[in-house]
Amino acid sequence: MTDVRPTQTSAIFTDAITLTPAEPEHFDRAFTATTQPCPWPKAYGGDMVAQAAAAAMRSVEGKTLHSMHSYFLRPVDIGAQVRYEVELLRDGRGYATRQVRGFQNGKPVYTCLASFAVGEPSGTFSAEPPAGVPGPEELPTSASYLRDTSAPEGTMTDASKEYWSGGRSFDMRHVPGPVYLTVEGKRAPHQAVWVRPFDALRPVDGLSDAQRDLAALAYVCDYTILEPVLRMLDLPWARPGLVTASLDHAMWFHRPGPVGGWLLYAQEAVAADAGRGLAVGQLFTATGVHLATVVQEGMIRSS
Repeated sequence: MTDVRPTQTSAIFTDAITLTPAEPEHFDRAFTATTQPCPWPKAYGGDMVAQAAAAAMRSVEGKTLHSMHSYFLRPVDIGAQVRYEVELLRDGRGYATRQVRGFQNGKPVYTCLASFAVGEPSGTFSAEPPAGVPGPEELPTSASYLRDTSAPEGTMTDASKEYWSGGRSFDMRHVPGPVYLTVEGKRAPHQAVWVRPFDALRPVDGLSDAQRDLAALAYVCDYTILEPVLRMLDLPWARPGLVTASLDHAMWFHRPGPVGGWLLYAQEAVAADAGRGLAVGQLFTATGVHLATVVQEGMIRSS
């Protein structure tokens, strides 16, 4: 099923990770970036992860990003500048480590540690994607689902529907159905989401295409990672009074792979209690190559 609209573009993502060099105030390198528009009170957390990844990668030569460990400290304003300061903690022969801190309005809003590796010959093992997942062409787009499904009055604005339909740079198709308006499908602790850029990813100044693709994984992974937890709690995104926020985020990049085509994002809820939920996700290519693993804890409040 297809539902292509002129507003659906991956440029929102590539614009978000386009950094401007700045004079450092606290550490060794500094860049500024602007958060993307969205219809919520504060900016999307994946912006900060991807922008920090881009800033860290621009400070390292000859090594590839293999892990990030992030904390979200304060809400970030939408469409506003964030300043990323990079501290060069270590540059070894095989590995390098960076700390990145994001500042807005003079306060720290985000921090992460990022590790880089040269890579070396070794044994190889790869997790396998879940079996029996329908292909993306068999599934409705977010746009067609939101167009064809009625939302209870007052639960979702036109701006929200537009954003979910085409404002996130990536086409996303859920198995079982999405959790936008209701929890579609079984109340189970797992789901899968097919993701693909709406169009070809553009070059980004200061990054190689391979580095841009790593930032794309960091960017897109945050949109749906808490949804298996929401499924278990029977909380669709449109539920009045629902408030979520990313608290901390860990990501490992196992091997390079194409990001321009369909990726299968297999996710599972691990725990939910005390206003927090934890989920794990694995990103695979359409041919089953395991690219990355994500673990995230988020705040989940429902009045």
